[in-house]
Amino acid sequence: MAGERPKERADAARNRRAILDATAALLAEQGADAVTMDRVAAAAGVGKGTIFHRFGSRAGLLLELIGEHAYALRDAVVQGPPPLGPGAPPGERLLAFFAAFTDMVVDNAELMLAYQAMPPHADAEQLHVFWSEHVTALLEQVRPDLDAQMVGALLMAPLGAELLPRLARAGEKQRVRAAMLQVVASVLPG
Repeated sequence: MAGERPKERADAARNRRAILDATAALLAEQGADAVTMDRVAAAAGVGKGTIFHRFGSRAGLLLELIGEHAYALRDAVVQGPPPLGPGAPPGERLLAFFAAFTDMVVDNAELMLAYQAMPPHADAEQLHVFWSEHVTALLEQVRPDLDAQMVGALLMAPLGAELLPRLARAGEKQRVRAAMLQVVASVLPG
């Protein structure tokens, strides 16, 4: 995953986008097991060497794809419009964050399952710290009587586990979304 991207040549940017789009399509249509470098290269219309040169490995490719979603969410939290971004009351921001994060997980279930099978990555760890600090800070504001760090970790746990992507894969996206927000709302006052 990369936060800030250096300028790319137009053809390199087109290839990168084609590769990521082909990977996303293979994940959505056939699942994580279908994402091989050969299949991605064929679907993207590039040579396999182009993918290896750009992403290094299948894991690097999947990390880049998940990074697009994760960094977009981080940017929305930091500078986007309320209620996800600054300016909304902390309880509204907390619900908006969990709604957006849950959507990211269930809308990309195959990618999330593949990601969970990979070894930890430094960029991913930095994002996990960011999410944890964000949730903790909001909980401290809205419920100072709680152990915000622990409650936040418990609220976040299902989002990083296999359960939600597997339920989404089984056609339960709407129920997962609704239930996750019910869990978060149960912690909020009033």
